[in-house]
Amino acid sequence: MMKIIGLDLGSATLGVSISDALGLIATNLTTIRFKPNDYDDALQQLLQLNSTYNVKKMVLGLPKHMNGDIGIRGEISLNFKKKLEQHHIEVILWDERLSTVSAHKLLSSLDVKAKKRKNIIDQFAASNILQGYLDSIR
Repeated sequence: MMKIIGLDLGSATLGVSISDALGLIATNLTTIRFKPNDYDDALQQLLQLNSTYNVKKMVLGLPKHMNGDIGIRGEISLNFKKKLEQHHIEVILWDERLSTVSAHKLLSSLDVKAKKRKNIIDQFAASNILQGYLDSIR
């Protein structure tokens, strides 16, 4: 199995995680920062990062409302998926409801200071998204 990248797309940050070569464990990689709603910049930075890893599959968090509906944030993720696919990257959408909440709880339980938590929360959310996918395919 090849490595897979996990993504948590926000309005000004893109949390990125990566799997091990066996596809068992998701690990935090980085947070891509971009001007609010400049998803083209986020895409370009992600593609540049991916040139190092040459990953052909990414798992993108799909934010949904608690009732399952897809809102504006979900539509943005769907558009981002289309742009990634134009670069010959397979994109799996993964329901990300509560992934950031879960990441906050984990970091809080580890006594990570709020300032540091802010800098890494998106990476942890991306790892939660990717780990959920990896667990589902085993």
